[in-house]
Amino acid sequence: MAVKTDIEIAREATKRPILEIGDKLGIPSESMVPYGHDKAKVSEEFIKAQAGKEDGKLILVTAINPTPAGEGKTTTTVGLGDGLNAIGKNAVICIREASLGPCFGMKGGAAGGGYAQVVPMEDMNLHFTGDFHAITSAHNLLAAMIDNHIYWGNELEIDSRRVVWRRVMDMNDRALRQITASLGGATNGFPREAGFDITVASEVMAILCLANDLEDLEKRLGDIIVAYKRDKITPIYCRDIKADGAMAVLLKDAMQPNLVQTLENNPAFVHGGPFANIAHGCNSVIATKTALKLGDYVVTEAGFGADLGAEKFLDIKCRKAGLAPSAVVLVATVRAMKMNGGVAKEDLNAENVEAVSNGCANLGRHIENLKQYGVPVVVAINHFTLDTDAEIAAVQDYVKSQGSDAVVCKHWAHGSDGTKDLANRVVEVIDQGDSNFAPLYPDEMPLMDKIETIAKRIYRAEEVQADQPIRDQLKAWEDAGYGHLPICIAKTQYSFSTDPNERGAPTGHSIPIREVRLSAGAGFIVAICGSIMTMPGLPRVPSAEVIRLNDDGQIDGLF
Repeated sequence: MAVKTDIEIAREATKRPILEIGDKLGIPSESMVPYGHDKAKVSEEFIKAQAGKEDGKLILVTAINPTPAGEGKTTTTVGLGDGLNAIGKNAVICIREASLGPCFGMKGGAAGGGYAQVVPMEDMNLHFTGDFHAITSAHNLLAAMIDNHIYWGNELEIDSRRVVWRRVMDMNDRALRQITASLGGATNGFPREAGFDITVASEVMAILCLANDLEDLEKRLGDIIVAYKRDKITPIYCRDIKADGAMAVLLKDAMQPNLVQTLENNPAFVHGGPFANIAHGCNSVIATKTALKLGDYVVTEAGFGADLGAEKFLDIKCRKAGLAPSAVVLVATVRAMKMNGGVAKEDLNAENVEAVSNGCANLGRHIENLKQYGVPVVVAINHFTLDTDAEIAAVQDYVKSQGSDAVVCKHWAHGSDGTKDLANRVVEVIDQGDSNFAPLYPDEMPLMDKIETIAKRIYRAEEVQADQPIRDQLKAWEDAGYGHLPICIAKTQYSFSTDPNERGAPTGHSIPIREVRLSAGAGFIVAICGSIMTMPGLPRVPSAEVIRLNDDGQIDGLF
C-alpha cells in the first residue's frame, strides 16, 4: 500500500472549529479574531490580561546539523506536544511561520509531517494570515520613505552611499541581491547601489519576533538605523524619517499570535519566521510568553541545527525575553548519523552500524554544546522504517556515554502514540529540576570576543578571521553604546564550519567574517560568515515546478 504524503494526511484531518481550540486554553471567543474556521489571531488585550499568571515549563526542540537524509525537527516538536497532551499534560506548541522562498525552492514547508502536523497545512505554507506580507510592506515602506526624503532635498543630509536599509521580498531571487536603484532620470531620484534580502532576514521580522507589545514594537522600529551622514559616524534612525508610526500600523494585526491546531486537535501558536542561518531563528516572544501563561508545558523549536538555532534561542531570545528552558530535546536520525559517517544518500537504506557510530560525533558535539548552557538534554531518535535495531542501539549507547538518554520516536507514522515515551522522559527530566540555564557569554563582553566565544566554544573553530575594517566597525558600535548587544551569526546550517560539505564534528577550522550589520531595533549584531547569502537563490529544480492545482481544485506538490 502506498504511503500517504503529508498533504494527503493533512487533508484527511478532522479539524475542530478554532474557537473550540481557543476554549481549551481558556481564550474566550471575543478575544479571538478568526481567519476562516481553522485559524485565528489572539488579541493583545487578552494577552496582557494573563501577565499575572504563573509560567509553565519551556521545552526547546533542536537538532543536529541538517543533512539530505532528513532530521524532522518540526515534526518532533509537534509530535512531542501531542505526546504530552496524550499522557495527560496541558501542552502548547509554538513554531514559526513558513516562508514562501523555501516553500517554492527546496526546503519545503514548516508544518511538520506525517501524523505529527499542524493544520491547515496549505494555508500555513502559503500566505497564512498575511503576517509576512505585512512585514514586507512595513520594511519596504521605510525604504521608500528614505529615498523619498533624499529626493525632496535631503534635509537630514543622508549620505546616499551609506544607506544601509535594503529592501526585502518573501521569495528566493538571487538577481536582486545587488541592484542599482533610481535609474531613469531626475524624476526617479538619485541613482545608488541597493539590494534585496529575503523577508525572513529583515530586521522588521526580528523586531516583531522580539517585541513584547505594540508600544515596544514601535519603539524598536524607531531605533532602526537606516543610513549615516557624510561624516560616516552620525546615524540616521527610522524615527528621523518619521516612518515608525506608519510601520507599526501595518504591523498591528501581524503582532497578534496565530492559533491553529495539530492533527490531534491540540493548540499550536504559529507566529514569526526568521531563518536561523541568516537571522535569529525563533518564533515570536509574544507567542511563547502567551503559551507559557496558558499551558503547563510549552514545546517550541529553533531553526536548523543546535549550533545555529539553539545558540540563538539561548543567547538572544532567552536573554532578551527573560526565558529559561527546563529541558532541550535534540533530534537526530539513524540515517543522518550514517551520512555524517560517510555514507552516500543512495546507500542509506543498507544497515551500517559502523557508519552510524562514526557519524555520532556530530550528535555528541551538539550534546556537549547544549550542556554548556546548564540545561538537561534528551535525544529524540526520529524513527525511519528501515532503521535496524542494531543501528538504533548504536545511537542509544553513544548518547548514554555522553550522559544523556536517547528515546526512539515514531510520531511520523503513529502521532502521539509514537512519542509517549519521549514525553514521559522529558517530564521526568523537568521534574528533577536540574536546569540551571545561563547564556554562553555576558552582556559586557566586547563584541569581537562574543563572536570568538561562539566560534570557538560552539563551532570549535581555531580562529575568527576578520579584517581591520570589521574590527573597527565593531569598536565604533561599542563606542556608540551598542557593545552590550548579543551576536547573531549568519552561517551555513550544514556544518559547524563555514564549508557546507564538511560534516561530522570538525575542529581547527577558521570562521571568516565577511560583513557585520547593526540591528539596533532588534537588539543584536549580525556577523555574516563565509559565503552565506541573506537573499537565497532557487535550486536547479525548484519545488515551484511541481506545485499546482489538481482537477479537484486542491493544491498538489507541497511538502
